[in-house]
Amino acid sequence: MAEFARRNETRYGNRPTMKDVAARAGVGLKTVSRVVNGEPGVTPDTERRVQEAIEALGFRRNDSARVLRKGRTASIGLVLEDLADPFYGPLSRAVEEVARAHGALLINGSSAEDPDREQELVLALCARRVDGLIVIPAGHDHRYLEPEIKAGVATVFVDRPAGRIDADAVLTDSYGGAREGVAHLIAHGHRSIGFIGDQPRIHTAAERLRGYRAAMADAGLPVDERWVSLGSTDPARVRAATEAMLSGTEPVTALFAGNNRVTVTAVRLLAGRDAPIALVGFDDIELADLLGITVIAQDAAALGRTAAERLFRRLDGVSEAPTRVELTTRLLARGSGEVPPPGA
Repeated sequence: MAEFARRNETRYGNRPTMKDVAARAGVGLKTVSRVVNGEPGVTPDTERRVQEAIEALGFRRNDSARVLRKGRTASIGLVLEDLADPFYGPLSRAVEEVARAHGALLINGSSAEDPDREQELVLALCARRVDGLIVIPAGHDHRYLEPEIKAGVATVFVDRPAGRIDADAVLTDSYGGAREGVAHLIAHGHRSIGFIGDQPRIHTAAERLRGYRAAMADAGLPVDERWVSLGSTDPARVRAATEAMLSGTEPVTALFAGNNRVTVTAVRLLAGRDAPIALVGFDDIELADLLGITVIAQDAAALGRTAAERLFRRLDGVSEAPTRVELTTRLLARGSGEVPPPGA
């Protein structure tokens, strides 16, 4: 303990304070506080003297002490599905930018689509006294968060809604986007269209399947259940499902891929075929514009930014009923979705 105290004294004991700055600049402590915090009421000459004293002493504002006095830690948590998924890069960056603009630190982690791991991460962040949480849920029951929310931890769910609690949510219109993508394939002459999606328990996968079925029903087209495959996005599973749909006596002439990982596997498989197969993917992917891949694009950055702004509204004291915001998608026609069926 004595050694620990000595090290802390070495590290922090000689750090200049605002009192030191005030003495060197020949001004009052309140004047230094106004300059440091960018408040009005200080003449240019006085501000110059204070800034010179700050530079000469190497003074740094102690933000942690300042926020703790206000009962806040100036940190928020972000729980993603998979940090390695390219979709979450722009989302995480947008959250970080909003947090930085509010003087807060972002701490993130990955649930790996495991509800137990999600709960473990969320509660670990709460134990570290984050002011708020942005969660991409893996589970369907978030009642474990009720005590934390009642204790003042602002919480916003993004990409998927919370389960069994009322909470703010920022989503993409997965149903409408999938419906538009499949309608696009139908408009180009396709009648047998395969759907390959993520696990059915995932909200976005279920909504995109619902959009697929709605588009087929709108056109008066039956859906052969052999054209529908939901499950892991593991490349081997997706490849097997795709090959099954493209073989047999009545193969599909077009595919709708339920997310970016499914699209990547489908593109690799279709590249080795002689006959072209129409493809529309949900989510844009890197190089899709150069490869001519038609996609339903969602704005991941807008999802993150909207969720973070909503979170900080809560932290700023806005008290209102939980809201659900749904962002629209865009169809980006680049060629693969416009391939006509054989013989057309």
